[in-house]
Amino acid sequence: MARLAQTHGLTDVQQEILSTVRDFVDKEIIPVATELEHRDEYPQDIVDGLKELGVFGLMIPEEYGGLGESLLTYALCVEEIARGWMSVSGIINTHFIVAYMLKQHGTQEQKDTFLPRMAAGEVRGAFSMSEPALGSDVSAITSKAVKDGDEYVLNGQKMWLTNGGTSTLVAVLVRSDEGHPEGSAPHKSMTTFLVEKEPGFGEVRPGLTIPGKIDKMGYKGVDTTELIMDGLRIPANRVLGGVTGRGFYQMMDGVEVGRVNVAARGCGVAQRAFELGVSYAQQRQTFGKPIAQHQAIQFKLAEMATKVEAAHAMMVNAARKKDSGERNDLEAGMAKYLASEYCKEVVEDAFRIHGGYGFSKEYEIERLYREAPMLLIGEGTAEIQKMIIGRRLLEEYRFQG
Repeated sequence: MARLAQTHGLTDVQQEILSTVRDFVDKEIIPVATELEHRDEYPQDIVDGLKELGVFGLMIPEEYGGLGESLLTYALCVEEIARGWMSVSGIINTHFIVAYMLKQHGTQEQKDTFLPRMAAGEVRGAFSMSEPALGSDVSAITSKAVKDGDEYVLNGQKMWLTNGGTSTLVAVLVRSDEGHPEGSAPHKSMTTFLVEKEPGFGEVRPGLTIPGKIDKMGYKGVDTTELIMDGLRIPANRVLGGVTGRGFYQMMDGVEVGRVNVAARGCGVAQRAFELGVSYAQQRQTFGKPIAQHQAIQFKLAEMATKVEAAHAMMVNAARKKDSGERNDLEAGMAKYLASEYCKEVVEDAFRIHGGYGFSKEYEIERLYREAPMLLIGEGTAEIQKMIIGRRLLEEYRFQG
């Protein structure tokens, strides 16, 4: 057992789940991750293995066939999986956010229909807020839903769907103006629709097209796509929660737990980078001794390990706060911001320790160096996190003059 990033106070069940996931990562993910990543190949065997372990139902309540575990357990599993290959944690995260939104906000019929099949990994989730022209400005969404009898007709273009091709259920945020007069706050006229589709690319159901995979510098293997709606008809019973106008709040709740997940991913990638750096430093020799014996490298290792430990502690704190039923947007924003920034720095230091070999595709650190930047922008950029943190701090520390 490694010394860093330990979590105290876990139950026997939590420890057993984590141990099982860690073994799976060491045996089934790390040995093949770099090869699959270089081919940009979807890790079907890994996904099937995680399905068998029950990871897709980790936080889904037991009454729907899931394990009913806490956000902390889930985040610690994500940390382990990202340590093996960050893309795999992305495949699970989008699924988990949709399941979480269904559990928290869905009608009873929606929960009964989707959650048991999501727990079994038969239905796979993706969610969609962003659009080509808006980036982090969710209030500027232009995709629209117009009521037509017992159905809604959806039109618009969405961007950056993780699992866009492989998913079979997409939670899509669009504008729906019924009941919200012109001039009302933009976030009050948004609705989340549950869109069922076939996996694959092209026209996956009438009025819905997934054009193909977006080619990315890193975060490969997992498919990231656009989603185009052109006269897509969705029945009214597929409005999440059964009532329009609540989509923004539902999505923000999902993103809040998603930020803990991204923090956990940052922790996992940073841990792996440290492992690679500390191992290489003891094997590589310069000037007649291992480079680990040079003070310059020891200083790097000291800084890297401290960052791994600090990020893990903040991530665990944010997860525990949500599990206790408290508001955790401040802690989740801080954890996501710190873990993603520290991850980038730890990966770069490990890259520097590897010297010229870090630039070679033969070495795992090359892959990590391309993966870390995604965490700086996923689930809201660092700048967005700082805006959230700043606003919440001013609420908490309001000047009483």
